[in-house]
Amino acid sequence: MRFAGYAALFDRVDRAGDVIRAGAFAGAGAVALLWQHRGAAVGRVSVAEDRHGLRVEGVVDDPRVAALVAARALDGLSVGYRPLVVRQGARRELLRVALVEVSLVSVPMQPLARIERLG
Repeated sequence: MRFAGYAALFDRVDRAGDVIRAGAFAGAGAVALLWQHRGAAVGRVSVAEDRHGLRVEGVVDDPRVAALVAARALDGLSVGYRPLVVRQGARRELLRVALVEVSLVSVPMQPLARIERLG
């Protein structure tokens, strides 16, 4: 099951109060695709920043998870990262992070981080 969407959007406050800034993911390569941020990889994704955020294109290899994605029962995306450069003000701004993984999730930290296209 192939998909594409945004795993993170720039300049949006997430549910934890953090804001990811453009350039935070610069140089990130392909990472594992997880389900709910845990367990073994269920697929793979390639990532790239564009003007909106972290764009991902991936493949779900696990048949159970692929069925949920195909039925649109699972369409949230989220990132696992280690903060490298942070600016603290009224909000924590993530200026540079080390991307560890991208996950398919039921409830993304950024409400608009979603799968946009299947196939």
